[in-house]
Amino acid sequence: MLNVGELAPDFSLTDQNGDLHQLNDYQGKWVLLYFYPKDDTPGCTVEACALRDNYDKLEKLAVVLGVSADSIDSHKKFVEKYHLPFTLLADPPKKVIEKYGAKGTPFNKRISYLINPQGVITKVYPKVDPSQHAGEILKDLPV
Repeated sequence: MLNVGELAPDFSLTDQNGDLHQLNDYQGKWVLLYFYPKDDTPGCTVEACALRDNYDKLEKLAVVLGVSADSIDSHKKFVEKYHLPFTLLADPPKKVIEKYGAKGTPFNKRISYLINPQGVITKVYPKVDPSQHAGEILKDLPV
């Protein structure tokens, strides 16, 4: 797992629409980078829907990027099924997942990072409660 004060490693991953995203694309913005185990599973659905339900507030403060090892197609179905308004990034080879300390067996760990506009990690959430996470993020983002 990465630590507060470290520069967040850049990456290139594809989203649910087939578009490429790099962390450096978001320089100058706060980023919530959240890693989750698997699309359309109970805890991951609770977490994603809580972020969705708070998205009006979140999007004013930060970019929300979810990452799992699921395929682009799986992400697309998950986004459509639950009307998720944010980006989900596919990392089937788990390279970014491993770089950020979220690799687990057999599924990813549920870890989140709050990254400031300069690309520095300002908060690490090593043990995420899916139902409470959106509220934690909103408290920790500068208004």
